[in-house]
Amino acid sequence: MSKNIVITGANRGIGLCFAQQYASTGASVYAICRTPSPELEALDLTVISGVDVGQPDCVANIKKALSGLSIDLLINNAGILNNDSLGSMDYDAIRQQIEVNALAPLKITEALIPQLAADAKIAMITSRMGSMADNGSGGYYGYRMSKAALNMASVSLAQDLKPQGIAVGILHPGFVSTEMVGGRGDISPDVAAERLIQRISELNIENSGTFWHSNGDPLPW
Repeated sequence: MSKNIVITGANRGIGLCFAQQYASTGASVYAICRTPSPELEALDLTVISGVDVGQPDCVANIKKALSGLSIDLLINNAGILNNDSLGSMDYDAIRQQIEVNALAPLKITEALIPQLAADAKIAMITSRMGSMADNGSGGYYGYRMSKAALNMASVSLAQDLKPQGIAVGILHPGFVSTEMVGGRGDISPDVAAERLIQRISELNIENSGTFWHSNGDPLPW
């Protein structure tokens, strides 16, 4: 029986590569996005479009689209990044990053818990920029704050879901060449997704709630 995999932010970047790579294995992929890209629509999967995870109606829309589905893997991948620095803070942009990067993954996960299979996995795509110990350069206030909040929520989820046998992975992709970072980066989205899929395959109850680089290195909080 094929696995049912749900991916948010699946229209481009790492999310699209997740969709491509999982679909190629024969998994049943449910790709959630605001607007589907031609690359996503070309794949043999189910596209759930018109979903903005930063909007209040996103949970209701996702639950309606996935009604009755038993989910084996939920990948909370959707995210946004702004460069907020001292002297030029945009607090509305900071709030939006916290809403999209931290609150939305928690809301979506909580809403879908009743549909998670007994041995399901949840992958939170976060960033080492949410690490306190790793912050040696400052800046990016909203993004750093949102990812730190996501990391904490993910650890709590790992603890709360452990009795149900559901594991939570907290995963940093690496510095990936995506539109989000203006094409900079040292690995491609394809390589990042391939590495992350390997980390997800290694995820279990024993290592649930730990913070990993896609290359397999544990990361500091």
